[in-house]
Amino acid sequence: MNHDDHVRLIAGAFAQPGGIWADFGAGWGAFTLAIRDLAGPESELYALDRDHAALASLHDGMIRMFPETSLHLIQGDMRQPPELPPLDGIVAANSLHYVGSKHQSTTLRRWSTLLKPSGRIVIVEYDSNNPNQWVPYPISFEHLGQLTSKAGLPAPTLLSTYPSRWHGRIYGAIIPLSAY
Repeated sequence: MNHDDHVRLIAGAFAQPGGIWADFGAGWGAFTLAIRDLAGPESELYALDRDHAALASLHDGMIRMFPETSLHLIQGDMRQPPELPPLDGIVAANSLHYVGSKHQSTTLRRWSTLLKPSGRIVIVEYDSNNPNQWVPYPISFEHLGQLTSKAGLPAPTLLSTYPSRWHGRIYGAIIPLSAY
Protein backbone atom coordinates (compact mmCIF):
# COMPACT_ATOMS: atom_id res chain seq x y z
CA MET A 1 0.00 0.00 0.00
CA ASN A 2 1.09 3.55 -0.64
CA HIS A 3 0.04 6.95 0.66
CA ASP A 4 -2.82 7.31 -1.83
CA ASP A 5 -4.21 3.91 -0.76
CA HIS A 6 -4.11 4.97 2.90
CA VAL A 7 -5.95 8.17 2.03
CA ARG A 8 -8.63 6.29 0.04
CA LEU A 9 -9.29 3.87 2.92
CA ILE A 10 -10.26 6.65 5.34
CA ALA A 11 -11.34 9.53 3.06
CA GLY A 12 -15.06 8.99 3.70
CA ALA A 13 -14.60 9.96 7.36
CA PHE A 14 -13.56 13.52 6.47
CA ALA A 15 -16.58 15.66 5.62
CA GLN A 16 -14.58 18.88 5.92
CA PRO A 17 -10.99 19.95 6.52
CA GLY A 18 -9.61 20.90 9.90
CA GLY A 19 -10.27 19.56 13.33
CA ILE A 20 -8.35 17.83 16.06
CA TRP A 21 -7.48 14.23 15.19
CA ALA A 22 -5.58 11.44 16.91
CA ASP A 23 -3.89 8.41 15.41
CA PHE A 24 -3.84 5.60 18.01
CA GLY A 25 -1.13 3.06 17.33
CA ALA A 26 0.42 5.50 14.87
CA GLY A 27 3.61 3.51 14.31
CA TRP A 28 5.73 4.98 11.54
CA GLY A 29 2.88 7.31 10.56
CA ALA A 30 1.38 6.06 7.30
CA PHE A 31 -2.14 6.90 8.44
CA THR A 32 -1.10 10.01 10.37
CA LEU A 33 0.13 11.37 7.04
CA ALA A 34 -3.16 10.32 5.41
CA ILE A 35 -5.12 12.11 8.16
CA ARG A 36 -3.07 15.25 7.57
CA ASP A 37 -3.60 15.01 3.82
CA LEU A 38 -7.39 14.83 4.32
CA ALA A 39 -7.75 17.25 7.26
CA GLY A 40 -5.42 19.86 5.79
CA PRO A 41 -3.03 22.39 7.28
CA GLU A 42 -5.61 23.83 9.70
CA SER A 43 -5.83 20.50 11.54
CA GLU A 44 -4.13 19.57 14.79
CA LEU A 45 -2.82 16.00 15.07
CA TYR A 46 -1.89 13.73 17.97
CA ALA A 47 0.08 10.56 17.23
CA LEU A 48 0.15 7.96 20.01
CA ASP A 49 2.38 4.90 19.99
CA ARG A 50 4.57 2.92 22.38
CA ASP A 51 7.55 2.93 20.01
CA HIS A 52 9.74 6.02 20.40
CA ALA A 53 11.75 5.24 17.23
CA ALA A 54 8.56 4.92 15.17
CA LEU A 55 7.32 8.28 16.45
CA ALA A 56 10.67 9.89 15.60
CA SER A 57 10.39 8.51 12.07
CA LEU A 58 6.82 9.80 11.84
CA HIS A 59 8.03 13.25 12.89
CA ASP A 60 10.65 13.23 10.12
CA GLY A 61 8.10 12.06 7.52
CA MET A 62 5.63 14.76 8.51
CA ILE A 63 8.29 17.45 8.21
CA ARG A 64 9.16 16.17 4.72
CA MET A 65 5.55 16.00 3.45
CA PHE A 66 3.66 18.58 5.51
CA PRO A 67 6.13 20.82 7.37
CA GLU A 68 3.48 23.29 8.59
CA THR A 69 1.52 20.63 10.50
CA SER A 70 0.66 20.94 14.17
CA LEU A 71 1.75 17.47 15.32
CA HIS A 72 1.99 16.23 18.91
CA LEU A 73 3.88 12.97 19.45
CA ILE A 74 2.90 10.95 22.51
CA GLN A 75 4.67 7.82 23.63
CA GLY A 76 2.08 5.70 25.41
CA ASP A 77 -0.50 2.94 25.34
CA MET A 78 -3.57 3.36 23.13
CA ARG A 79 -5.60 1.23 25.55
CA GLN A 80 -5.14 3.95 28.19
CA PRO A 81 -4.67 7.16 26.19
CA PRO A 82 -3.58 10.27 28.05
CA GLU A 83 -5.76 13.30 28.55
CA LEU A 84 -6.29 15.02 25.21
CA PRO A 85 -8.39 17.95 24.05
CA PRO A 86 -11.85 16.92 22.76
CA LEU A 87 -11.21 15.19 19.45
CA ASP A 88 -13.05 15.36 16.14
CA GLY A 89 -11.82 11.91 15.33
CA ILE A 90 -9.62 8.98 16.19
CA VAL A 91 -8.01 6.76 13.58
CA ALA A 92 -6.83 3.32 14.65
CA ALA A 93 -5.23 1.66 11.64
CA ASN A 94 -4.00 -1.89 12.06
CA SER A 95 -3.68 -1.34 15.79
CA LEU A 96 -6.88 -2.47 17.55
CA HIS A 97 -6.00 -6.07 16.62
CA TYR A 98 -3.18 -5.87 19.20
CA VAL A 99 -5.69 -5.30 22.01
CA GLY A 100 -6.85 -8.57 23.56
CA SER A 101 -10.29 -9.74 22.44
CA LYS A 102 -11.76 -9.29 25.92
CA HIS A 103 -10.71 -5.63 25.98
CA GLN A 104 -11.49 -4.44 22.45
CA SER A 105 -15.04 -3.23 23.15
CA THR A 106 -14.04 -1.46 26.38
CA THR A 107 -11.15 0.17 24.51
CA LEU A 108 -13.56 1.47 21.85
CA ARG A 109 -15.88 2.75 24.58
CA ARG A 110 -12.96 4.50 26.32
CA TRP A 111 -11.92 6.11 23.04
CA SER A 112 -15.46 7.39 22.44
CA THR A 113 -15.23 9.44 25.67
CA LEU A 114 -12.36 11.43 24.14
CA LEU A 115 -14.50 12.64 21.24
CA LYS A 116 -16.63 15.70 20.70
CA PRO A 117 -20.36 14.89 20.38
CA SER A 118 -19.98 14.89 16.58
CA GLY A 119 -16.76 12.87 16.71
CA ARG A 120 -15.97 9.58 15.02
CA ILE A 121 -13.70 6.61 15.32
CA VAL A 122 -12.14 5.34 12.11
CA ILE A 123 -10.95 1.75 12.12
CA VAL A 124 -8.66 0.15 9.53
CA GLU A 125 -8.27 -3.60 9.92
CA TYR A 126 -7.89 -6.84 8.02
CA ASP A 127 -11.31 -8.30 7.22
CA SER A 128 -10.52 -11.65 8.81
CA ASN A 129 -11.17 -13.64 11.95
CA ASN A 130 -8.03 -15.78 11.60
CA PRO A 131 -5.25 -14.82 14.01
CA ASN A 132 -1.55 -14.99 13.23
CA GLN A 133 1.63 -13.60 14.76
CA TRP A 134 1.09 -10.16 13.15
CA VAL A 135 -2.65 -9.95 13.79
CA PRO A 136 -3.16 -11.71 17.12
CA TYR A 137 -6.77 -10.57 17.75
CA PRO A 138 -8.31 -10.00 14.31
CA ILE A 139 -11.40 -7.86 13.79
CA SER A 140 -13.41 -8.60 10.66
CA PHE A 141 -15.93 -5.94 9.68
CA GLU A 142 -18.71 -8.18 10.94
CA HIS A 143 -16.93 -8.61 14.27
CA LEU A 144 -16.42 -4.84 14.52
CA GLY A 145 -20.21 -4.47 14.50
CA GLN A 146 -20.43 -6.85 17.44
CA LEU A 147 -17.75 -4.90 19.31
CA THR A 148 -19.47 -1.55 18.78
CA SER A 149 -22.80 -2.99 19.93
CA LYS A 150 -21.18 -4.37 23.08
CA ALA A 151 -19.54 -0.97 23.67
CA GLY A 152 -22.88 0.83 23.32
CA LEU A 153 -21.73 2.62 20.18
CA PRO A 154 -23.46 3.02 16.80
CA ALA A 155 -22.93 0.34 14.17
CA PRO A 156 -19.91 0.91 11.94
CA THR A 157 -20.25 1.89 8.31
CA LEU A 158 -17.87 0.48 5.72
CA LEU A 159 -15.91 3.26 4.02
CA SER A 160 -13.61 1.42 1.64
CA THR A 161 -11.67 -1.77 1.06
CA TYR A 162 -8.28 -2.62 -0.38
CA PRO A 163 -7.00 -6.07 -1.44
CA SER A 164 -4.50 -7.64 0.94
CA ARG A 165 -2.10 -10.41 0.13
CA TRP A 166 -2.18 -11.46 3.78
CA HIS A 167 -5.87 -11.57 4.75
CA GLY A 168 -8.07 -11.12 1.68
CA ARG A 169 -8.80 -7.43 2.15
CA ILE A 170 -8.28 -4.46 4.42
CA TYR A 171 -11.25 -2.28 5.26
CA GLY A 172 -11.76 1.24 6.51
CA ALA A 173 -14.84 1.79 8.66
CA ILE A 174 -16.34 4.71 10.56
CA ILE A 175 -18.13 4.67 13.90
CA PRO A 176 -19.82 8.07 14.11
CA LEU A 177 -21.10 9.26 17.48
CA SER A 178 -23.68 11.29 15.56
CA ALA A 179 -24.31 12.51 12.02
CA TYR A 180 -21.68 14.95 10.85
